[in-house]
Amino acid sequence: MSISRVWLLYCAVLVQLDMIIPASGSKCGPAEYKSNTGQCCPMCGKGLVVRKDCTLVSSTSCIPCAGQTYMNAANGLDKCFPCSPCDPGQGLYILMTCTTTSNSICHVLSGYYCTSSSAGNECTFALRHTLCSPGQRVKAPGTKTTDTMCEECQHGSYSQHGVNCTAWTDCKTIGQYKMEDGSQTRDVVCGKSAESLRNRVIVLVPSSVFLFVVFIFVLFVTKENQGTSPKLPVEETGFHERSLVPVEELHSETIPQL
Repeated sequence: MSISRVWLLYCAVLVQLDMIIPASGSKCGPAEYKSNTGQCCPMCGKGLVVRKDCTLVSSTSCIPCAGQTYMNAANGLDKCFPCSPCDPGQGLYILMTCTTTSNSICHVLSGYYCTSSSAGNECTFALRHTLCSPGQRVKAPGTKTTDTMCEECQHGSYSQHGVNCTAWTDCKTIGQYKMEDGSQTRDVVCGKSAESLRNRVIVLVPSSVFLFVVFIFVLFVTKENQGTSPKLPVEETGFHERSLVPVEELHSETIPQL
């Protein structure tokens, strides 16, 4: 056998040994990881983690992720990643459920905006949008990534609920006059005009006088009726009364002579 053939056979044996026996050294292949003993072992696939490192006679032993955990890439780790909870208390909800090979995807609740994100630009914490105070208006509504922008109402307008600024009422346009000034949180107070009040007095005074006269008249008539005594009924005796003649008059009468 020639030397060249022996050399080729030797190289072939080394290649076979390299495929069977885990390598050791400073660098491992792209699909390998370095164990604690320094051996380059085959990685576990997605959804799996290392149960036992490889040896000279066995390959890497892997186990699947379980119980709200996942692994989204080939690895040499011994623990799966925990799934994101998407806690509503942090302004989040689950947009996509967690699997053994992918994390859950969280989204921002309505009325909240994101304040903290992960390396993958996934929101991890959100706050409720700011509510504008009375005397302010919403300059720019909040979004999933920005808070509400508030602005003070300008002079001559007001906002009771912190949404929109409304111009003060012009009392003259409704035939009234201003009784109280407005502010940033309340409208002006309007009242009836002086002319309207005067016309009302002109109508009410004669009416009041007429009612007073009627009242006095009714009172007078009532008292008159109470002062007149009604005639009481008299029981009839059934015979006519005779007028009594004094005795002296009887004796003084001339007795006719026979």
